[in-house]
Amino acid sequence: MSHSLSFQTVSKLGALVAGALLLASCSSEPPKSLVTPVAGKPSLPARPQQNQEMRGVWLTTVSRLDWPPVASVNSSPALRISQQQQALRLKLDNLKSLGINTVFFQVKPDGTALWASKILPWSDMMTGKIGEDPGYDPLKFMLDEAHKRGMKVHAWFNPYRVSTNTKPSTVSELNRTLSLDPASVFVLHRDWIRTASDRFVLDPGIPEARDWITSIVAEVVTNYPVDGVQFDDYFYAESAGSALNDSQTFIKYGKGYHSKADWRRHNTQQLIEQVSRTIKQLKPGVEFGVSPAGVWRNLSQDSAGSDTRGAAAYDEAYADTRQWVQQGLLDYIAPQVYWPFSRKAARYDVLAKWWADVVKPTHTRLYIGVALYKVGEPSKMEPDWTVGGGVPELKKQLDLNASTPQISGTILFRENYLNQPQTRDAVNYLRSRWGS
Repeated sequence: MSHSLSFQTVSKLGALVAGALLLASCSSEPPKSLVTPVAGKPSLPARPQQNQEMRGVWLTTVSRLDWPPVASVNSSPALRISQQQQALRLKLDNLKSLGINTVFFQVKPDGTALWASKILPWSDMMTGKIGEDPGYDPLKFMLDEAHKRGMKVHAWFNPYRVSTNTKPSTVSELNRTLSLDPASVFVLHRDWIRTASDRFVLDPGIPEARDWITSIVAEVVTNYPVDGVQFDDYFYAESAGSALNDSQTFIKYGKGYHSKADWRRHNTQQLIEQVSRTIKQLKPGVEFGVSPAGVWRNLSQDSAGSDTRGAAAYDEAYADTRQWVQQGLLDYIAPQVYWPFSRKAARYDVLAKWWADVVKPTHTRLYIGVALYKVGEPSKMEPDWTVGGGVPELKKQLDLNASTPQISGTILFRENYLNQPQTRDAVNYLRSRWGS
């Protein structure tokens, strides 16, 4: 695709958004940081303090894990719409009764959208077919219903994922979008697409790909009354057997970097800076946060790291999450601390307190992501999740969050585990603790 085509989608959003996009430099010299490193004071104005404790839940749409109901997809259009909307209303009623005040709603599970986008085709999660209009706007519906109940909604984006697999049937389906408007990025910008962790992903080293992601966030923030925007931990996502091949991109854009790892971290930094600035220019009241892996770096790798032995975001996702907090780029950070107190390699209390120390001198709020999905599940390494139905472990985690001044709340992963038999005791406990 020609260079100019990369920005067609951006221009559709009008001068307001285009002006807000901080386009990364395409020169071979590493671009200078858009953000002045913190010297005593963060680079953004003080955050208004949040009076209410965050009691959040992630509501996943990828693979229809939490919503929409799998059975609804094969129904007639009218029935499908009523089934999907009714299921969401019931979920929100249940969340409200539990005292949950914020839903992190996955609006971009891959290279498709759960809103009426001019940049991305409709998600096949709704209809079974990429690009097929679901007959209503799921994001608008979610916002209307949640706001009616006094609950906030953060639009949760997976920035780089294009598909959850690389099967021939997936390739055919993505190719079929060429006749649609908008078509998939898979066919519009084939040169941005790589394979990693057996999925199609965008190459984070390509400046135009980062601009494109920024334009998608801008579209949502401009057109919908979202309370916040969240990126999950999938920045550079690769596996041992399926690494991201970005060597050509590194040759093109990586001059001046000592290592590919440093260059990759710079690319992730550029995306976070662009998105943060764009949101603040469009709607300063919309919060921007990231939910990274719980470990930034281990003490064995870095004297500033946590006393843990876990997979580290800095080294594996090429995300310097601590730096983003220190530079005032995030309104909140929600590390996924998915282990119990007794897990020696990554103790809950060790990590929660480490993050509390990181946010202490900054204006970034800290919410801890808690592993609801492990509650009641037998585990050799983490037996505490089944003791007393998981209630004692959950209580300990929530007590620590509540008693640590720097921790502003908890987010549960993920919504459908509130409806499972193995979490019944824990859910009753949550209702007694948080519910009205």
